[in-house]
Amino acid sequence: MIYFDNNATTQIAPEVFEAMRPFLTEFYGNPSSAHTFGRKTRQIVEKSREQVASLVGARFANEIIFTSGGTESNNWGILGTLEANPSKKHIITTRVEHEAVRKLCEKLAGDYEITWLEVNEQGFLDLDELKNSLREETAVVSVMLANNETGILFPVAEIAEIVKANSDAIFHVDGVNAVGKIPINLKETQIDLFSLSGHKFHAPKGIGALYVKENLKLSSFFVGGGQEFSRRAGTEAVHQIAGLGKAAELAQDLLSEPPAVAGGLTPTKRIFALRNKLENEILQKIPASSLNGTTNYAKRLPNTSSISFENTNGEAILARLDDLGICVSTGSACNAENHTASAVLQAMNVPYSAAMGAIRFSLGRYNSEAEVDFMLGNLPKIIEELRRIAL
Repeated sequence: MIYFDNNATTQIAPEVFEAMRPFLTEFYGNPSSAHTFGRKTRQIVEKSREQVASLVGARFANEIIFTSGGTESNNWGILGTLEANPSKKHIITTRVEHEAVRKLCEKLAGDYEITWLEVNEQGFLDLDELKNSLREETAVVSVMLANNETGILFPVAEIAEIVKANSDAIFHVDGVNAVGKIPINLKETQIDLFSLSGHKFHAPKGIGALYVKENLKLSSFFVGGGQEFSRRAGTEAVHQIAGLGKAAELAQDLLSEPPAVAGGLTPTKRIFALRNKLENEILQKIPASSLNGTTNYAKRLPNTSSISFENTNGEAILARLDDLGICVSTGSACNAENHTASAVLQAMNVPYSAAMGAIRFSLGRYNSEAEVDFMLGNLPKIIEELRRIAL
């Protein structure tokens, strides 16, 4: 199998699995228990909290609150802010957010006024539109750091400054698809809330965190015991937390690791180089193919390419690649009933004929150049055949 779908989920790193193992077998105590056996598991919870805090550049470890993943973190960040500020009835977000934010805001539209920020054809925001949308009754602004489909990076540190200079709103960032791929230093920003999910950077599914800036007023999402500094009730999933901590440690090492040999590449630069080879050769070899987003590498995740193939169907491309053991994602949410393009590509005004033939390639640390070459050796033939059938 060749796996080019790392923005959907990632393989658990072997080191992460080994870090989890003792807390599934030997050390099963409740971290809230006062006895020595419980304190053993409490130690790994707090060590993991420090590891995650270090990865995202939090000032204090207790700003990291463990959750079940990105969806909970995003929902809690927004709903907790609204509950803590009941007099404010205005939310600002973007047209290209992940469903965990976008669908929540759609649901809230009956009780709150939602301002939807538009993006241009490259997927970028107009920061003047953001500034002009802020007002006294704005409760929360929620903007993602990295788009999960296109990899486009939003300047969230700059956005935080705009929000704080022009309102009293809380600024929430969905950082789920950015953590582990690019350096993050929250203490140098005015970001209030930041969501992350472990399975996007080689930790297990079902574990994530919400960064809550010190002294920020945020209503609890779950009611119960006093776990997670009385912010998030429920017995901690120690084995999951241990895995998240180890994955955070590995990710930080990869982001800062020097080349193994003179002239070599760091792991993140190797992924970047593989992505660029795959992207550039697809665009050169396959007629009527186009990149969704920007060619400015500094404004896009180093592992992600969204490429449209005119007059083909993304689901058909995915199926042909799947037959060859290659895993990718479509850039469209097309289905047999309505054949609609993804909300992200619609917001970018990608033409229907291109949006319905969009494929997302997202590479990771375990991909190889041989896998890229195999893809490049087969994809042009697949596209040619599908276009011929469609005539």
